[in-house]
Amino acid sequence: MLVKDLMTTGISCVKEDTSFLQIAKQMKQEDVGLIPVCNDKGEVKGVVTDRDLVLRALARDTGSPTGKASPGEVPQDRTAASQLTAKDVMSTNIVCASPDMNTHHAALLLAKYQVRRLPVTQNNKLVGMLSMADIARKTVFIDEAGDALSAICAAAPASYL
Repeated sequence: MLVKDLMTTGISCVKEDTSFLQIAKQMKQEDVGLIPVCNDKGEVKGVVTDRDLVLRALARDTGSPTGKASPGEVPQDRTAASQLTAKDVMSTNIVCASPDMNTHHAALLLAKYQVRRLPVTQNNKLVGMLSMADIARKTVFIDEAGDALSAICAAAPASYL
C-alpha cells in the first residue's frame, strides 16, 4: 500500500510570520497537534506541534540575558510568548514522505526519526500528512504501527513528536 492511500489531505499550513496565538487557535479549531509551516510556494519550511507551543513559547523563560530565569525568579516579561511567530517556535529539518512511497517505508521513517507524523510532499509542495494513526487504522499495518511506536518511545523524544 502507498502513502497516498492512507494520508490525510486538505492540510492547512501557516506562514513563518503567523503568530503563536493564531497557531494555537488554528490547532484547536482543526483539532490537530501539528501545523506545517509553508512558504508562498507551498514548500514545507518546518512544523509547529502542540509540544513546540508549550516548550518553546509558553514555558519560555524571559527577563534574563540567557533567556532562563534563575531558580525561584519570576520572569520579568510575561508577554514575550504572545509576540512569537511560527519561525520562532517551529521545528526544522523535517523528514517528509512522498505520496508514492510504500507505507512500510514510511513507518520505518517514523521509527527512525522518532516522529508521529510525516508531511507528504510532491514536487516539494505539501500534499498531505501521514500519521501513526493513519497507519494503525489499517488492520494490515497494526504490527508496523506498533513497531514504529515502540521505536519512537524507546529513545529520547524528538522535537516534532
